Amino acid sequence: MIGTDTISRVIGQDVYDESGSKIGSASEVYLDDESGQPEWVTVRTGLFGTRESFVPIRDADLTDDGVRVHVSKDKVKDAPKIDADGHLSPQEEQELYRYYGLGAGAPAAGTDPTRSGMDPTRSGMADAGTTTGRRDADGDGVFDDVAPRAVGRDTSGPTTDDAMTRSEERLDVGTRTEEVGRARLRKYVVSENVTETVPVTREEVRVEREPITDANAGRSMDGPAISEEEHEVTLHAERPVVDKEAVPVERVRLDTDTVTDQERVSADVRKEQIEVDGADRRS
Repeated sequence: MIGTDTISRVIGQDVYDESGSKIGSASEVYLDDESGQPEWVTVRTGLFGTRESFVPIRDADLTDDGVRVHVSKDKVKDAPKIDADGHLSPQEEQELYRYYGLGAGAPAAGTDPTRSGMDPTRSGMADAGTTTGRRDADGDGVFDDVAPRAVGRDTSGPTTDDAMTRSEERLDVGTRTEEVGRARLRKYVVSENVTETVPVTREEVRVEREPITDANAGRSMDGPAISEEEHEVTLHAERPVVDKEAVPVERVRLDTDTVTDQERVSADVRKEQIEVDGADRRS
């Protein structure tokens, strides 16, 4: 059962017939002028949703998938063509009652066919909080009395609001970090020739001669007067010796510095413009 508290959930929902076949999408809900309860819903049908048909919603069910009405898709397809111009006249309403077999002009389910018709501005087609000139302005569930006013409706799709929203794109510029290259340390061995000078010593033979004196006369007479003899001395010399050892000389590592540059970015953005056709604009 659909009541005034669930009208906002009906608008824009898919509408299915009693066998589960999709009929179209709900566009506007019309309330009974006397009871204030939902009586009709206009359903957009056709390939591009350009045709609107009135469907009884009094006994419809609201499910997670959409709205299920108790008439067939073919029945809705052949329904009388009535313009959804904001109000149903008594004659138009009686025609719909006769077509759907809801009493053929007699009172049906507590409704009075002599009432002055149905008005979608009471159901809040453009604003689900508006009914019979009343609006729930503060959203507390209690209708506030305001003067009735004309309400626009969306002709390009399901009605959701009483105004057109103009939108535009804005640039949202940020940064992301990505890899642009790599730096590495690599150690390898090279050879170089190093020349150093080192002092070395060596012994050389020097012949010393001394005359015979009273001091050495005794030693000079200790052997035969005439004989053959040999005398020798061992000579020494230093030679350069090279030895190597590995010693640490420094530590090397990689680090990074952050440098900030300025880059200009540009992109095309779209924005909507609104213009008024067929009416004089007033400031």
